[in-house]
Amino acid sequence: MLDRASLTRLPANIHLPRFDTARLRPGILHLGCGNFHRAHQVVATQAAIAAEGEDGLRWGIASATMRRPELSHQLARQDNLYSLLTREPHGTVVSVMGAIAEALFAGDERADLPSRLADPETRIVTLTVTASGYYLTADGRLNADAGDIRADLRRGTPRTALGILAAGLGRVRAQGGAPPVILSCDNVAHNGGTLAQAVMDFASMGGDERLAGWIAENVRFPDTMVDRIVPATTPQDIEDARHALGGVEDAIPVPAEPWFQWVIGEFDGPRPRWEAHGAQFTNDVATFERAKLQMLNGAHMLLAYIGALAGLPTIAEAATDPALGRIAARFMREEQNAGVAFAPDDITRYADALMERFRNPAIVHQAERIGRNGSAKMAARVLAPMRANIEAGRPTTGATLLIAGWIRWFALHEQDALDLAVADPHAGTLRRICAEARHDHRAQAEAFLAMEDVFGSPLPHHERQVAAIAGMLRRLTDESVPDVLRDIVR
Repeated sequence: MLDRASLTRLPANIHLPRFDTARLRPGILHLGCGNFHRAHQVVATQAAIAAEGEDGLRWGIASATMRRPELSHQLARQDNLYSLLTREPHGTVVSVMGAIAEALFAGDERADLPSRLADPETRIVTLTVTASGYYLTADGRLNADAGDIRADLRRGTPRTALGILAAGLGRVRAQGGAPPVILSCDNVAHNGGTLAQAVMDFASMGGDERLAGWIAENVRFPDTMVDRIVPATTPQDIEDARHALGGVEDAIPVPAEPWFQWVIGEFDGPRPRWEAHGAQFTNDVATFERAKLQMLNGAHMLLAYIGALAGLPTIAEAATDPALGRIAARFMREEQNAGVAFAPDDITRYADALMERFRNPAIVHQAERIGRNGSAKMAARVLAPMRANIEAGRPTTGATLLIAGWIRWFALHEQDALDLAVADPHAGTLRRICAEARHDHRAQAEAFLAMEDVFGSPLPHHERQVAAIAGMLRRLTDESVPDVLRDIVR
C-alpha cells in the first residue's frame, strides 16, 4: 500500500514530495476533498512547500470530505499520500502527492471544523464544494428554503460549507482573532463575493446580524478562477497506478489533464508560494473567470448534453465528432465570448486550446458527470451570454441547442429511457414538468424557462426564445440527433 514507508521502494521515474510529509503543520483548511482539489490546490501547495523549504512546512492542508467519509479514511490509511496520474495524449506522468497533512470528514463531530477554522495557525480556507454546495438562487443569494441550510440552522454541528464558515468565523470574532483568507475554488460567478454574501446571509438567517456585519468588514474573500479537467477515478486508473508504482497499491489515485490554471485575486498577508506551480495573482480575475465559465464550462455542458443524446458518452468523443466538435468550437467563438475582454486573436487561441484539451483521448470525462447539477450552472454559464447575444441581435443557435438538449435529458429520464444517472437539485421538479407535458414540447420549454430560480428573469423576446427551444427540442425528440447536428453545421 502507498504510504510513507513505501516511498523508498517506488521506481525512480515517480515524482516524489521534496519535503518530509510527516513534519507538515496544517495552515490551510480545505472543504471538499474531491478529485479536483487533489489535482489542483494540493498540487500547487506541494510545489509551494518545496519552494519555501523549512518555512513551507506550515502550509500543510487539513482537507475535509463533505459527504464521503470513506475517502478521508483511505487517505489516513495511506498517510495522506496518493498518486496523481497526469494523462498526456501519449503517456502518463505519475507523481506522489503529499501536501495533505490531515484528512477529515465534515460529518464527524470530532473533526470540529469551525474550531479548526478559528485556530490562529489556519491562515487560509479553500473550498471545492461545487456550485450546488452554495445553495444559491438565480440572483446569487442564499436559498433559505434549501433543506440542508434549514438543517444546519437547526443543528449544533454544521454540515454545509456555509454553516461551517459562519460558525468558524463566529468563533474567530468571539476570540478577537484575525480571520483567515477564504478562497472559493468553485465554478461560481464572482465566487469570492458570492461566497461572502452567502455566508453573511447564513449568519443573518441564524439571527446574528452583528456577525454578518463583522464578516463584511473583516473577512477577505478574493475571487479566483481555477481550471483543470479532472475525471472521476476508474478501476483502470487504480490498475495504472499500481503498475507505475512498481506493484505498490494506491486505492485513491487521481487522473488529470496536463493543463493547470489558477488565477487568484491579490490579497495581503501570509500565503503559500503558489506561483511555484504557475498560479497567477491579479486584480482582474473577472476577465479570466468569464472566459472560463462561458467558453470552457458552457461548451462542456453543450458537449455533455448533446453528446450523450448522440451516443457519445465522453467529452473526448463528443469533441472529436466532426459535427458536434464544429458546433462546440463555433459556440465558444461566436456566442460564449460575449463580454469576454480578450482580443479577437486571443479568443481564437483560447477556443482552439480548449478544443485540443477536450479531444485528449487520455482523459475519460463522462458526459454523465459533466451534466450534473445543470440547474445550478445554467444562469452564469449559458444564460448570461445568451441574454447579451439576444440584446445585440446575434445568433444563439448553440445556446438554444444546449438548453433543448438539457430538457431532453429530463424528458428521457422521466420516461426511464436515459442510460445516465441524472443528478440535479431540481430533478424532481424537472421530471414532473416533463411528465405533465410529455408530448408538448412548447409547454416543456415554457415551464423550464419559467423557473426564475434557474434561468432568472424572462429572456429578451421571451416568446421567440421559447419557440426556438421548443422547435429544437422537437427535432431532438423526433429526428436522429447526429442528423440534426450535421444539418446545423451545413
